[in-house]
Amino acid sequence: MTPTTAAGVPEAPAPPPRTRKSVTGTRRTVAALFLLPALVLLGALVVYPIGYSLIRSFLDQSGGSFAGFDNYQALFTDDGIRTALKNNIIWVVFAPTVSTALGLIFAVLTERVRWGTAFKLVVFMPMAISMLAAGIIFRLVYDESPDKGVANAVWVSVHDTFAESSAFPKAHPGRRSPLGPDGGGFVTRTAVHTGRPVALPLVGVAPDQMPKDARRAAPAKPEPGKVTGTTWQDFTRGEGVGRLGAVDPSEQGYAGMTIEAVKDGEVVASTKAGADGTFTLPAAADGARLRLPASNFREPYNGVDWLGPALVTPAVIGAYVWMWAGFAMVLIAAGLAGVPRELLEAARVDGANEWQVFRRVTVPLLAPVLAVVAVTLMINVLKIFDLVFIIPPGSSQDDANVLALELYRKGFSEDQPGIASAIAVFLLLLVIPVMLFNIRRLRREVRR
Repeated sequence: MTPTTAAGVPEAPAPPPRTRKSVTGTRRTVAALFLLPALVLLGALVVYPIGYSLIRSFLDQSGGSFAGFDNYQALFTDDGIRTALKNNIIWVVFAPTVSTALGLIFAVLTERVRWGTAFKLVVFMPMAISMLAAGIIFRLVYDESPDKGVANAVWVSVHDTFAESSAFPKAHPGRRSPLGPDGGGFVTRTAVHTGRPVALPLVGVAPDQMPKDARRAAPAKPEPGKVTGTTWQDFTRGEGVGRLGAVDPSEQGYAGMTIEAVKDGEVVASTKAGADGTFTLPAAADGARLRLPASNFREPYNGVDWLGPALVTPAVIGAYVWMWAGFAMVLIAAGLAGVPRELLEAARVDGANEWQVFRRVTVPLLAPVLAVVAVTLMINVLKIFDLVFIIPPGSSQDDANVLALELYRKGFSEDQPGIASAIAVFLLLLVIPVMLFNIRRLRREVRR
């Protein structure tokens, strides 16, 4: 029976449901044919390797018999893999956090200066460098010698500004010297007295290593009521030339050498030698022994062993941050450009200072962008290989080891493909939760 309206007029029949057509009018069959090559490549380059690695991880090293979970058990019993796992945790916690924080700071600060674009370009520029090139650069930056490594050159300069090293690190008493050892320094074997010049000869400093203000040594002259003396380089080139324990014409004084007068373990007077090595102490030094303290012989400061076992992982993370902070800055700056300015101005009108605006308004509004950056970098550092392979020297590469590097070692250097496959599967399992989090977050953004 045909339905009618309230006025008795028959209702028009409902139109048949229309099939949903593509916006471009492309048929599904044609679309599938175009996607087929990409799907074949995806299966050959992604799905098949993953499936093969999963199967191979349950076989023994020869691949001929089933090994069960033995390869996975090695992940938690092998010392090298456990070190790699520990370092990966350090990487995941610190590298994305520091890179994202620096990117946020750079993005916010450069928005307020006229040359911000140029600064962003400079900070982003390391992204144009390959990991291999960056590794070689930072291998040189972290060189132990301050003459080669930029990091140690800066560190040594700062250190020497506050605690300059001695000009006489190799100086020591020679034959028949009146000086004896004393806790890194030297002290006279007998007490000294006023009116009697004291000779403090030393050897061991190369002529070209003497201080620039050093002059020809001069014998000290006696002074009533004072202790005088000379400390100098008691060495003259040539066999049989010069007198032992006496100042010769070609010998130089130890300019700036500190001399202390010590009585009963306490310093009663101190002074520094002049350019010719001569020094004068007051009457309080009478009956004391003269000491050349250890500070005179402090070895030159050669900086920090950046690539040693203790600091190698933070050093490599520093190289990574140098490369990826620019990436974080560009993404965050793009998000910052979309922040409504009226919200920031409203917060300032309400009395908020710049720090409060940044912490209570800017950061919450940028939270989705910050999450994208942090998650992307987190996935990236789980696969880090190049920098760890290149920067650490062979002596400390074990201490900087990560899972991707250990996978390479097990698979190619140690010929243990079963364990290498297990590491690959384990890395995939670590990445999947982060990827799922990112996908869910993106879907939520689309729904908004």
